[in-house]
Amino acid sequence: MSDKVEGQEEKPLKHGFTTGACATAVTKGALTMLITQQSVSEAEVWLPAGFAHSFELLECEFTRDMAQCATIKNAGDDPDATHKAKIVATVCWTDGSGIELDGGVGVGRVTKPGLPVPVGEAAINPVPRKMITRAVEEVMAEFEIERGVKVVISVPDGEEMAKKTLNARLGIIGGISILGTRGIVVPFSTAAYKASVVQAIQVARASGCKHIVLTTGGSSEKYAMRMYPELPEEAFIQMGDFVGFSLQHAKRLGMDTVSLVGMMGKFSKVAQGVMMVHSKSAPVDFFFLARAAGEAGASPELQAAVAEANTAAHAADLAAEAGVMQFFEILSEYACRHALAHIGGGIKVETVLVTMKGDVLGRAEISG
Repeated sequence: MSDKVEGQEEKPLKHGFTTGACATAVTKGALTMLITQQSVSEAEVWLPAGFAHSFELLECEFTRDMAQCATIKNAGDDPDATHKAKIVATVCWTDGSGIELDGGVGVGRVTKPGLPVPVGEAAINPVPRKMITRAVEEVMAEFEIERGVKVVISVPDGEEMAKKTLNARLGIIGGISILGTRGIVVPFSTAAYKASVVQAIQVARASGCKHIVLTTGGSSEKYAMRMYPELPEEAFIQMGDFVGFSLQHAKRLGMDTVSLVGMMGKFSKVAQGVMMVHSKSAPVDFFFLARAAGEAGASPELQAAVAEANTAAHAADLAAEAGVMQFFEILSEYACRHALAHIGGGIKVETVLVTMKGDVLGRAEISG
């Protein structure tokens, strides 16, 4: 079903701007004020996406040695944890030369290896670092000034906002990350989600993990953590709908074993060979489920009922009520085989099918 009202035109989703773009704008504004000793109301910056954008500046203040201003992040129509975050830059002169960049209140600090920023540094990612540095260099060149500059980026509510992100698990403590490779936030960006999955696998590898557990969401992850108490927190990664993508990167990054933990709705599709399990990507094949039930010894009547089921969960209920539990083992085995075929083997794949309450329905493990 669609939420769209009949006759109502669907509005295009609005793009927003990254924390990195906002941090660049406030840095440029603060440095300009420090040099000119005059207040500024906006700062225009060139974004990696290929266009310039002017950001409104707030709370501008300056002295002879320090300047500070803020902007409010607009994430557009993206459900972003940092939407409406206040991003602040404080700029001051230093006795040395060059540009120092650091994070202040509300910007996390990296405590685990595997991220694109070294341990101990502020969680300001490489592209935003380049953007901020370039903005400082351009302003200094424009005014023909050669002095050392220190830039501190702060996000006053960043520590609270970070609780809605995976930062703590990734080892980013004390606040949010300053992110963005293009400067813009694309609404409901699959690219951003995929990037977070790869980053999580990199952190797992850097933490010494050779066995990771991929889940489709928070509930299945909670159940998985109970199943594998011996594994560290870094080993658990929410892959969302991107099963094939996550498996490919798990293999590429050197994992020995990948466990897939999920429920019938999405994992029945993996058993079919579908590696992108969004509800719109592919329907559940009930005839396939009926054949699998037949392989498990289901009666012709049960196979017919499975073929006519409303949902994959309904098909699971029918099999469970009839006591045909081998059905779930067979589906788990199919999922393992398709996963290995998708990535060309080379690792061990385990699939665990669980109920909505976290009870194990079926399990299989195959080495490729």
